[in-house]
Amino acid sequence: MPDKRRNQPTLPGLSSDDTPPVRAAQYVRMSTEHQQYSTENQKDVIVQYAARRGMEIVRTYADHGRSGLNLEGREGFQELLRDISNGNPGYEVLLVYDVSRWGRYQDTDESAYHEFLIRKTGIRVEYCAEQFNNDGSMTSNIVKHLMRFNAGDYSRVLSIKVFQGQCRLIGLGFRQGGMAGYGLRRMLLDQHGEPQRELKIGDRKSLQTERVILVPGPEEEVAVVQQMYRLFVLDGRSESEIAAWLNREGVKTDLNVPWSRGTVHQVLTNEKYIGNNVFNRTSFKLKQQRTRNPPELWIRAEGAFQAIVDPELFHSAQTIIAERDRRFTDQEMLDLLAGLLRELGLLSGMIIDEAEALPSSGAFRHRFGSLLRAYRLVGYDPGRDYRYIEINRQLRRLHPEAVAQMIAGIEGIGGVVKHDPVTDLLTVNREFTVSLVIARHRETLTGSSRWFIRFDTGLCPDISVVARMAPGNAAIRDYYLLPALLFDRKPLRLEDINGAFLDAFRFDDLSFLFALARRVRLREAA
Repeated sequence: MPDKRRNQPTLPGLSSDDTPPVRAAQYVRMSTEHQQYSTENQKDVIVQYAARRGMEIVRTYADHGRSGLNLEGREGFQELLRDISNGNPGYEVLLVYDVSRWGRYQDTDESAYHEFLIRKTGIRVEYCAEQFNNDGSMTSNIVKHLMRFNAGDYSRVLSIKVFQGQCRLIGLGFRQGGMAGYGLRRMLLDQHGEPQRELKIGDRKSLQTERVILVPGPEEEVAVVQQMYRLFVLDGRSESEIAAWLNREGVKTDLNVPWSRGTVHQVLTNEKYIGNNVFNRTSFKLKQQRTRNPPELWIRAEGAFQAIVDPELFHSAQTIIAERDRRFTDQEMLDLLAGLLRELGLLSGMIIDEAEALPSSGAFRHRFGSLLRAYRLVGYDPGRDYRYIEINRQLRRLHPEAVAQMIAGIEGIGGVVKHDPVTDLLTVNREFTVSLVIARHRETLTGSSRWFIRFDTGLCPDISVVARMAPGNAAIRDYYLLPALLFDRKPLRLEDINGAFLDAFRFDDLSFLFALARRVRLREAA
């Protein structure tokens, strides 16, 4: 008897036997290496794979222009993990183009770990462009492990090639990334070595055959750099004294901010001011742990650029700094600390850091286990520091309340906020991320206010909201909204007045942040 169902039309989304399609999600990732791996190409392959197997794609997670070496910066993959860990994400299968799109982890166990967490919830992971079925068989597990190794090894080999290429270009006298620095400028050269134009801050070369070198900046900046060296070497001025002089004269750094001890120190120690091209001082290969390399591993090309500082004056400055920064014995460090105590009558981490002749407070912590132990060894009872501990506890209790107020304010004007309860990172309208930093108020011996901001370098938010506490640390005084495009993750010191550039980002409340998150109808925006 013929089957009457054979010629009946199939409803959209259902197979011929009325079986509902399997709900699936797809994850796509593109770094910057090959056009064949564009997210659209990946989606085309995944859609065809799903259609052949009666699957319906109901969710897409994507990371555009992101490295697969680890989870850092891969917001799409992190969202995928959160949705699955929260339970019932609304799909039974996760489709990925191939193993390399899953990630190029340097440890294959890390790649396997993330897949295991997903499969543990009952969701299958299938690789659409691979030649094996991810069915848990011995053969598929062996092949998958090899593919994971090959994916990670590709990045390792590529990293070696890139590093070798950079070293060759350094030897030829070309600049490899980074800002020029005060008193210098970046000059773009064409493939024949002819100067084309000066690169402004944020400008990049557009062709692979183009190169960049350093050239002297404006005459007034060059004169300031030379004067800084004369003050340090000939007059015996410290970095802090030089910074104070520059700020009194109204001279700003290349980033148009006031000078500090650290920024002056950078000028006094960088060989580019005598024309040397130095590379590989630090390593951060494959996004592993950043390491400071010994001088014998540095790549140096001497005389690559036109010097703006006399080499003899430069080397004299290095001798002074090396003698000052020599490694002290435990007893020498304690003697210096005791001398500072006799001079001022009290100690704190801030006082130690501002003292020119002493190692940093971090050096004392590392050498003696803690500052409190170092204090006890020189006979100092830091009762004041115990109060700081209580203040820190209060600020830690304040942090979740302040985050909750930010969420309420954004949602109150129609914005959508996703809150990561582990890191307190806020994703606003799926457009930008925000992190809150609470800065404790500190008072110097002269009665001035100071706020030291240490950013969480692992979060990398688009906007860091710095809440400055008022004297007494009982209430928030004001806010700084610092965009990542203009501020790096280095520690920042704030005073009552910080110059026009920095104070342009100061606000009495968070109304400006809420305005950024406000949703506007297209007709209203027009």
